[in-house]
Amino acid sequence: MKTNPIKIVLGRTDIADFPKLELFGIDIKIDTGAYTSSFHCHHIEIVNNVLKCQFLDPKHDKYHDKYFTFKEFIQKNVKSSNGITESRFIIKTDILIFNEIHPIELSLTERGSMTYPVLLGRKFLSKKFIIDTAKKNLSFKKLNKKND
Repeated sequence: MKTNPIKIVLGRTDIADFPKLELFGIDIKIDTGAYTSSFHCHHIEIVNNVLKCQFLDPKHDKYHDKYFTFKEFIQKNVKSSNGITESRFIIKTDILIFNEIHPIELSLTERGSMTYPVLLGRKFLSKKFIIDTAKKNLSFKKLNKKND
């Protein structure tokens, strides 16, 4: 008989780190309506078959001027919540949440007008988390409780 792994309860928002991107304490929103996860970035371009971009934007308090480059990426069409399909670049990186590192695929998109720079979609959430929309920042609170 196959046992189901224990899933962690995640609230509707949280705060996570993206160590490979040198971004820490980033606000995230859980979006069970989205299949893919997305990250706000700008100046997205391909130079000599290498994807180049900057994460966040100068208005964000965690922004740094650093350009990131990715030799491995894909491009695919993603339908946004407003129903418009756009071609986005998808990268693989890591997310640190509940003091565990998980691999994650992120679509790169302009989200400057949005409150949360990162959306976590079903592809990442499934088989790992149960969502309780009445709760917020459970990973962040657990981490801070350990530091008290």
